[in-house]
Amino acid sequence: MQILIAPDKFKGSLTADEAARAIAIGLTRALPGATLDLLPVADGGEGTVDALVEATGGERREATVSGPLGDPVRATWGVLGDGRTAVIEAASVCGLALVPLERRDPRVTSSRGLGELLRVVLDAGFSEVIGGLGGTGTNDGGAGLAQALGATLLDQDGRELPPGGGALSRLARLDASALAPLRRALHVTCACDVQSPLAGPDGASLVFAAQKGATPEVARALDQALARWGVALARDASVSVADQPGAGAAGGLGAGLAALLGGALVSGADLVLDAVGFDARAARADLVVTGEGALDAQTRRAKAPMAVLRRARALGRPVVALAGQLYDDAWTLEQDGLAAALPCVTRLLTLDEATRDAGPLLARAAETLGRLLALGRQLGLAH
Repeated sequence: MQILIAPDKFKGSLTADEAARAIAIGLTRALPGATLDLLPVADGGEGTVDALVEATGGERREATVSGPLGDPVRATWGVLGDGRTAVIEAASVCGLALVPLERRDPRVTSSRGLGELLRVVLDAGFSEVIGGLGGTGTNDGGAGLAQALGATLLDQDGRELPPGGGALSRLARLDASALAPLRRALHVTCACDVQSPLAGPDGASLVFAAQKGATPEVARALDQALARWGVALARDASVSVADQPGAGAAGGLGAGLAALLGGALVSGADLVLDAVGFDARAARADLVVTGEGALDAQTRRAKAPMAVLRRARALGRPVVALAGQLYDDAWTLEQDGLAAALPCVTRLLTLDEATRDAGPLLARAAETLGRLLALGRQLGLAH
């Protein structure tokens, strides 16, 4: 039996590469004769730089930029194997993991550091850039990025807005003329982890701000602020992007990059799967195993396991998902052809315990899957 192991990261506990290795350990215990092909994937969030650099034989680099709360962070970026394309990752600059739990407030966190990182990339001589958009602790629509690159955001009294998505509720005028040379110099492809619009019921704030620390009331206020940002982009930058799929990715960063730098919004999962040669490797497999930290209805919003499922099923390959948490609405993935989903946590654990033991727990879930596969083969032989 040949099995393709293609998980995303298990957020907060395992990288995609670590998850793939843990799954391989468990499957090997139960199916020692199986041929395992490890293919860590990403969707624009954490791990996108690693996946693309590994797939293309590129190199990793680092730069110190402003983090989501203004403190300096050491961000990783990459150069692809072609030597001409840089890849950056919003999660490494303004990711949710960079904001301490007690300080999570998407009204004040900023994407400024991503603008600073774009400057680093441009100064290093790169004009082709892939930007991984996902996993951020911000909800500012890329306003911080715009300010870092020279844009001016003013309230009705002519004062510069402070960092954070909450301040956009006071935005009266946007002057992005300083970004015009950058728009001409850069070609940015935005690898979006979701296909959400900027604002509204399916937008960045009302769907994702809660996991960044927002109460329902704060999420509604942020949604109105991003709607105002979308109007300003259309009025003052002459680009209407608010309703484009992916505009709401990474707290609205998709909208800011598309409007101000001409970024093309694409599915991050499909971009990565193309780069790593997923289709050819899935075609050789009898089974595809994917997974992520939490499997739920949001997985269907262009997340990596959903892209793996869609493309594997198109090739006629069955897919099983393993997840740290398996929510009730995860079963909606069965409508898309998911063969089965298994949770890693099967006993009462604290979050700290589950995070600490994520590798062994995932390996155990994979071993359970392997034993079920072995049983199925025995039953098939018996009949």
